[in-house]
This record gives sequence, structure tokens and C-alpha cells, in this order.
Amino acid sequence: MTDKKNIRIIIFAKAPQANFAKTRLIPALGAEGAANIAHLMLKNTLSSAIGAGVAKVELCVTPDLTSVAWQGVEIPDVVEVSHQGEGDLGERMARATARALAQGDAVLLIGTDCIEMSAMLLIEAIQNLDSNDTVIYPTADGGYALLGLRQFDLSVFNNIAWSTSDVAYQTILKIKQLDWSIHIGNLLHDVDTPDDLDHVPLEWLYAEH
Repeated sequence: MTDKKNIRIIIFAKAPQANFAKTRLIPALGAEGAANIAHLMLKNTLSSAIGAGVAKVELCVTPDLTSVAWQGVEIPDVVEVSHQGEGDLGERMARATARALAQGDAVLLIGTDCIEMSAMLLIEAIQNLDSNDTVIYPTADGGYALLGLRQFDLSVFNNIAWSTSDVAYQTILKIKQLDWSIHIGNLLHDVDTPDDLDHVPLEWLYAEH
């Protein structure tokens, strides 16, 4: 059984700043309302990762944490912070994954967009990683909310048409081409567009940071 001490959850996050995060929600919520949803989802994701009971939770941020964009955002002391750096999403995730695996950790990569993110979901993913090389939880828009890896190959992140409806499909295909075992989890939902707000708890729409 996978030792949670050897699991690193890496959360990729934008600063929840108006006109920077969740910009596609601005027509429905305004810039401040969209940023507020981003902040709530960040807090929920951090709480879920900490609640999963792993030894290492890392928040991989953009822009750098010293930026004024992160002012007022509380990050628990138990969370390590790193910077995403340059490149497309695949390049940034590849760097973080390679770094963690080189330290002997299996990796769960998650964002802050998934409304169903919870400690129980992460624990389930860790359990599924026990008997598989990889786990992936696709989202209804064609992306994925979680990717778990016990080994590294750059092809998993290269030449992916990010922000399209084929992201999960392309990633699964690449994993199968490597002949790695894979567990495909339940379909989840990201909150990116006004239509996705149907999945958001009503109190979140009226909450303040």
C-alpha cells in the first residue's frame, strides 16, 4: 500500500486577483466576483489536500508569491510554495513532476478549478495509485482535474492541445503508448465559464473572501 509519506500533492494555482483569475466568469459575476470564486476554490483545494493526510502539499503559483497579486491570500504553514516558471502548462507541470519524482515521491497534480475536489477524492486517487502507474480524473469539458504519476516521461506533457476538449483523451493515449497502467476516475466538473456556475454552491456566489 502506498505510504502517504511518499505522496506529494502539487496544486497549480493562479493568484485569485480580479481580472487575472477566472476571467471567463467576469460576464456573469464581475471581476471581483470571479476573483472571489477563485479564492474560495483555492481555499477548498488547499483544505482538501491537507485533509488527505499526505506529508507533502505544494502550492505551485503564478505569478511569484512576492507579487502584490497574492496580497491577502493566506497559505497554511504546512504548505510548501514553489513558482510555476515559464512555458506552457505542460512544461510547467513536467518540471514540477520531474522534481518531485526525483525526490522519491509519487505525485498528484491538481488545479483549483474542480468543484468536487475533496480530501476523500484525493484519498481515493492515492488508493488507485497503489495498483497503477497513473491515475487520471477527467472533467466534463475534456480536460482533467487530477493526474497521478509514479514515474516520469516528458511525452505525457508534450504536444498536448491545452485548453481544448481533447486534453484528457490525448493524455490517456500517451500513457497507454508508454504501456503504463492507468486508472480512469469518475468524471468531474471544472468551474471556468458561466454555465459551470450551476455546479457551485449558492452560498459561494454571495460569500466574501
